[in-house]
Amino acid sequence: MAESGDDQHDWTSDSDPDPILVEDGPNRRPFMRGIMVHSLMARGVAFGEAYQTADQVRERLRGRLVVPKAELAKAVLEICGPSIERVQPTQPAADEITITGRGRGLPFSKGILSQSLLAAAIEPNDAFDVARDIERDLVRRGAREVDRLELRALAFEALGRRMGDEAARRYLVWRKYQDPDRPVIILLGGAAGVGKTSLALEVAHRLGIGRMLSTDSIRQIMRLMLSPAIAPAIHGSSYDAHRLLPSDRMSVDSVIGGFREQAATVAVGIRASLERAVNENASLVMDGVSIVPGLVDLEAFSETADVIFLVVGTLDEEAFSNRFAARAAETQYRPPHRYLENLDSILKIQDHFLELAERFGVPIVDNISFDRSVLLIIRHVTDTLSQRHGFDPEDLL
Repeated sequence: MAESGDDQHDWTSDSDPDPILVEDGPNRRPFMRGIMVHSLMARGVAFGEAYQTADQVRERLRGRLVVPKAELAKAVLEICGPSIERVQPTQPAADEITITGRGRGLPFSKGILSQSLLAAAIEPNDAFDVARDIERDLVRRGAREVDRLELRALAFEALGRRMGDEAARRYLVWRKYQDPDRPVIILLGGAAGVGKTSLALEVAHRLGIGRMLSTDSIRQIMRLMLSPAIAPAIHGSSYDAHRLLPSDRMSVDSVIGGFREQAATVAVGIRASLERAVNENASLVMDGVSIVPGLVDLEAFSETADVIFLVVGTLDEEAFSNRFAARAAETQYRPPHRYLENLDSILKIQDHFLELAERFGVPIVDNISFDRSVLLIIRHVTDTLSQRHGFDPEDLL
């Protein structure tokens, strides 16, 4: 490729006021050198040669208004020589493969496919390798189109070969819920600082769920609506809400009493958010310290949504302290000293979460390793859906 500014070409502009039209049967389209370069490279022509050929063809045609397609092909053959015929590929490029079925008509994308494979609870690198295997297979077969269900079957088989039958099964289970009859709602509760929001963001990303909500946002909205005189507990943090309550409302354990009063108030907004997700049939990932086992009646949604609840914890106290210290280095908006000074109260709230999780049968994720926790949550989601609704690969392929 030429390096000097004088030799570089702008494929989007021509000096001629009128474009050259290429006649292909009843159709006419503008001649564009950029498209010719791309076409020649798809045939296997090196970029430099394709670039020069497009320039020479353009010079030959200068001044013409309409050129038959056959004449354009002849000009290319004369400039490149007979070798151009030998390098013409018999296989399509990956971006020339179209996904069909149910009105899709979209170009095949290895990146999009690898994203969908993350629902198998596998690492991103493994998902990309599987998607690349599928792409190579389609190109090798000379596929111009692939049906959506056929692509799903190819992914299922490739996952089984590379990652095992369980990973392949999880992928198929989640694919069923891309066009669900009812939404999937994933709830991650836990004490402050256990890493709920980071996990929620990554789980939503890997499962392709577009809606995310934190109970911190719900609480902030409720603060604007309810004054400290009406709902004092929501105007503090989960671990110091007890300091805002009148002494006559203190329980035996003031920290837990203040926390539960705050969570009970925010639970009203949580329920409203769940109802909206159900009404709009929109899957959702929600996280927050106010999602407490037993405070929100999840059974009320058993017929209209698949609600999957997990409690996130950090059972290693040193790891807990280190996480707060890490926040100090990352942001100035959540000063770590507030968390560290209240670590005993936060740990007390975590113990309360763990007791309630045990009582109500809510699974617990010990968030020591972020990547491992993400995989465990996704695995639990797909396994739960499979157990609730049964699973037959033949129904999904």
